[in-house]
Amino acid sequence: MSDDIYPESPMTLFLHHHFVDWDKMPELDQQPSAQSQSLTQTSKELKKLAREGHWATNHALRARTYQQIIQHIPCRLVTPDALVYRDVASRLFGKQSVSSHPLPEFLGGCRMPTYCLTMQGETAVKKILICLSNLFPDITYSPILPAVVALLLHYSEDEAQCFENVSRLIACNDSHISYIDQSFLAHQASCMTFGDLANKHCPAAHRLIASTSENVFEVYSEWLGWIFGDLPFDYTIRVLDVYLLEGQKVLYRIALALLRQYRLSVTSGELEVANVKGDLKAFVQNIREHMTVDKLLERAFGIRLFSRKEIWLLQMANRKALAEKGVTVVQRRQLFHLAVDMLNFSSAIVTAQEMRIMWSWIPERFSLFPPVLLFSTSENGYNNGPDPQVCGAFLSSDWNERKRSGGASSFFGTGECFVFSVRPEMERYEWVFIKKPELTKAVPHSPHQRRLSPYLAIRHFLLPSKTASMFMSGTQEGIIIGGGGGQALYIDADLYYGRTEHCETFDNPPLCQENFQVQLLEAWGFQNA
Repeated sequence: MSDDIYPESPMTLFLHHHFVDWDKMPELDQQPSAQSQSLTQTSKELKKLAREGHWATNHALRARTYQQIIQHIPCRLVTPDALVYRDVASRLFGKQSVSSHPLPEFLGGCRMPTYCLTMQGETAVKKILICLSNLFPDITYSPILPAVVALLLHYSEDEAQCFENVSRLIACNDSHISYIDQSFLAHQASCMTFGDLANKHCPAAHRLIASTSENVFEVYSEWLGWIFGDLPFDYTIRVLDVYLLEGQKVLYRIALALLRQYRLSVTSGELEVANVKGDLKAFVQNIREHMTVDKLLERAFGIRLFSRKEIWLLQMANRKALAEKGVTVVQRRQLFHLAVDMLNFSSAIVTAQEMRIMWSWIPERFSLFPPVLLFSTSENGYNNGPDPQVCGAFLSSDWNERKRSGGASSFFGTGECFVFSVRPEMERYEWVFIKKPELTKAVPHSPHQRRLSPYLAIRHFLLPSKTASMFMSGTQEGIIIGGGGGQALYIDADLYYGRTEHCETFDNPPLCQENFQVQLLEAWGFQNA
């Protein structure tokens, strides 16, 4: 593609852009480097330049780069372009005021960020959104579209070009990249996926949120709003630089980096946050006080995230769980995603607050459902009184799986299993490869698996040591959770005696006194019907 996108000098045309309030735009003191001015780099080179902010030095260069990147996005055969926009806008609006047209229903009452736009720019955003609704009737819910339209309008020649570029993001059919969720189901699944990733990559922040919020998901459901609403413009536009090249996975990285930094900003004396949702919002709005945009991107790309395919598989699993719950159209979260009922929860072992934290540890697709007590020794005559030491495990597979694992004593399960202690200290111990991904470097790659995924069963792994994937096993003698050099948790068949040791699978210390007598045992699950 030629660099001559505009008929006049790009800088001259761009500076007369009547949609932008130039007094609000960040000042640019640097001149673009020769390398960043050239738009002929490979995709890998462009990603590097975007992450380093090479075209953040010049507005016209950024506009030109955006145009080239978006025009190279593979799209559906029939994708509305600038000519279509002009025709539809003329037919829809004519001489009428835009204010006489209702905003699209797919916005769902979401925020309409204006950034550095003038009133004319804000009107143009509304016109573009109304035309998108007209030409993409399958979009039923997409709260980030207003922000994406507004951001791209800053760097578009006119409304029509902005419309075409947004249309290409919507119509992208690249199997390896996605940009914009277009239904309530897809949006909620992305929020659940972020919750799963936060649980794995930001355990300290997750624990703070779980201990101070009645519904953890309500906090995580704001994750896109942190980026496209709360971040200052000069931060958000740097995120857009990489988002256009790398897709939605970048947004997960940025939100995780923000969450990590938020937890670092909370001092030990502030751990009882009264309104963590509002506190997080204020933190992101004042991000300049905590880190530069370069540091934010550096930390975001320093997170060893799962591959796009693995994230996609997790999103599909979350979509399936939501669909099974009947969540396919817009509805209030409280109707289908309940936290532990603090008033009515009852356990002979743990408090409602402790259960709320533990329930937040499990994958979102399971925590869609409230906890149900399946079995208790206190109801079956085994109650020997309370005990100050409490421990347990989350098992992601059905015990019937052992019949398919090659033998009654074989280990099975997935890397989503974990063990934990509740008292005297509350701590979770996950699969060792989640906490120490560098250990996977010794794994020979197969054509079908380039990285380990905790969502797959043992049989899919090629591991340097089988003792690092001994998740769960059951025989007539008892049950074992975690193996390799010891057993994280062993309970005999009579549910009377137990043992806990360090094991290689979870790299855990003994969860309580190493040899113990079971005072009380409860098995909790969920009811999905």
